[in-house]
Amino acid sequence: MKLIGAGSHPDRPQVDHDSILTVPNIVTVLRFMGVPLFVWLVLSEQEYGFAVLVLVIMGSTDWVDGYIARRFDQTSKLGRILDPMADRAALLAVALTLVIAGVVQWWYLAALLIPDAILATVSLIYFRSHPDLPVSIIGKIRTALLLVGTPLLVLSKLPVPYTEVYLVGAWTFLGLGLAGHWIAAYNYFWAILHKGKELKTNDGGHG
Repeated sequence: MKLIGAGSHPDRPQVDHDSILTVPNIVTVLRFMGVPLFVWLVLSEQEYGFAVLVLVIMGSTDWVDGYIARRFDQTSKLGRILDPMADRAALLAVALTLVIAGVVQWWYLAALLIPDAILATVSLIYFRSHPDLPVSIIGKIRTALLLVGTPLLVLSKLPVPYTEVYLVGAWTFLGLGLAGHWIAAYNYFWAILHKGKELKTNDGGHG
């Protein structure tokens, strides 16, 4: 079974419906609700083992909601925007929590936050809202890498054997994920500019 685009039907085009209350959208909301639980486990209880479990569940649901949406024709316009926003918000919130807990340095959070801040600013300038661009393959791979690397990093802080292996594995995934994050942001930046200029041109032509 393929990991990216699993559940899709090559014989028919994907249609984004106007539905709001769909199973994938509910799963996406539930995934984001895992963030405050993770924050509480790390900062209040110092229960890193349970925190790893929460991260694993959150990461797996990111694949599950996409599969259900494509497999059962439940893709939606809201889901196309909500899913990547929930992923990004969750990754940033988790990163901030790990910075506060002393698990990672501040530069890791900055490396995630700066590209998103630039894209959000450009989107507001051109669209005053979300640009509604399709998620790129690089963006999907980036998210997957970060979702794997983060629980490995937390796991390396536990009193378990082979913590060095977990640490090396974590930063391998996170390093590749951060590189993909900046590459995806670069591509999204130019896609936003292109779409924004195109819309302005069309509006000018109709004016």
